[in-house]
Amino acid sequence: MKRLIEICLFAIICLTGLKAYSQTTGTAEFKHEFLRQINRVRSTGCTCGTTYMPPAPPMVWNDNLEKAAKGHAWDMSNNNYFSHTSKDGRSMEDRIVFAGYIFNGFKSFAIGENIAFGQTSINEVMNGWLKSPGHCKNLLNQQFKEVGVAENHNYWVQDFGGRKSFSALQQSEIRSGRLKLISTSGGSGH
Repeated sequence: MKRLIEICLFAIICLTGLKAYSQTTGTAEFKHEFLRQINRVRSTGCTCGTTYMPPAPPMVWNDNLEKAAKGHAWDMSNNNYFSHTSKDGRSMEDRIVFAGYIFNGFKSFAIGENIAFGQTSINEVMNGWLKSPGHCKNLLNQQFKEVGVAENHNYWVQDFGGRKSFSALQQSEIRSGRLKLISTSGGSGH
């Protein structure tokens, strides 16, 4: 009987290890599970606090946003802090643009960020974000079309982006000089 218990405990430990491995940042399984959960909520809409957020188009994964999220999760974990502002003063926008998610050449640009600490699974962190009105609104924000997520020692970062291209006619007018661009950027962080 003791041997059977030891075998069962060993199997549980192994399976737990496999589950943790399957949710490792950057793996196809990690990306797929996050997109599945995000897009399930976006397809139906939900109430964020007291505000109903209607359904939104599905998001797609963006490697540059993932790179920004990985860097911030790693930085928070290694420097023992929890904030949207890095200890060196970089903002969410600084980190996202530095990771290659640029706004130059796009008609509109929107970014946002969710962070969390202590959750041990994708389900747990998503449930927490959906229960927080600001985080929930980011998840349902119609402007956000792309996402990248990372986790490092239970520090979670979810970076959002949305860029809208100029139409072919607008691009032609920009090239000819008939249309002038004014550079602005904006975003929200929770």
